Amino acid sequence: MQKIILILLLVSSSLVFSQNKETEKILNEGKLLFRLEKGSWYGTDDMLERFTTKKDSVGGYLSYETTENKINTIFFSRFNSNKILVRYEFDSFPKPIPIKIDTLNHNATNLEKNLISIRQDATDRAFSNEDEFFSFYENTALNFIPVITNKESNVFVLTGPQTSGVVLIGNDYKLSYNKKNEFIKKEKIHNSMLQFSYTSDNKENPTVSTMHSHILTDYISSTDICTLLLYKNYVEWKQHIVISKNDVSIFDLENESLFIMKKKVWEKIYKNEKDKK
Repeated sequence: MQKIILILLLVSSSLVFSQNKETEKILNEGKLLFRLEKGSWYGTDDMLERFTTKKDSVGGYLSYETTENKINTIFFSRFNSNKILVRYEFDSFPKPIPIKIDTLNHNATNLEKNLISIRQDATDRAFSNEDEFFSFYENTALNFIPVITNKESNVFVLTGPQTSGVVLIGNDYKLSYNKKNEFIKKEKIHNSMLQFSYTSDNKENPTVSTMHSHILTDYISSTDICTLLLYKNYVEWKQHIVISKNDVSIFDLENESLFIMKKKVWEKIYKNEKDKK
């Protein structure tokens, strides 16, 4: 199996652009979610260190991409969600040190108000969980990422670990809203949650690739890509594979590239390598 994975690494690196419009959207969306989460990570670290007196007043936070392709991270008040306590500006690819920190302009912009509105609605729906749609696991936390584009408004919900050394895939959701910030529907992206260790116990034969299967969707999800990119510098594996009913998605963590092949092609490669043994 390890040899087959190495062959697929070569295949995916040489055929990076074997995608359709749908998978290209997934890749771009996944990279955006990753950059938004990076902004939130760095903004939270700075806020907790620099503005300790504001911590108890924070009602929530979120990140969004500006028209200048920068990432803004805001922390809004728990007493008035339209009041911004701290606003950070990061590069398009966020780095730990922000470009700008604004604590004076407390008025939320229209975009910020809309993002806060759908995030708050998604948070309320998840934690009230009246229909038991959402699942909660020990030593994990739900992360809410609102995204508004010209075409759609969604809140992506990811499950993050509260212990080190593991990557969580699954237990993620998408809530959709209309232009008036009214809730439309919610959907599960995965049916369950999987846990992957950063490294294997076998130091002489480290993990080359990890994989999981999809039942609900044909391809790797944007939330998968976001999670994999968030932890790419911590894990020893360089590739993640998602197997669905008809397709196999191969995501290269180093090149941040996505390659799709038909499952029958994957099975043929596997069979050919097995026959050689």
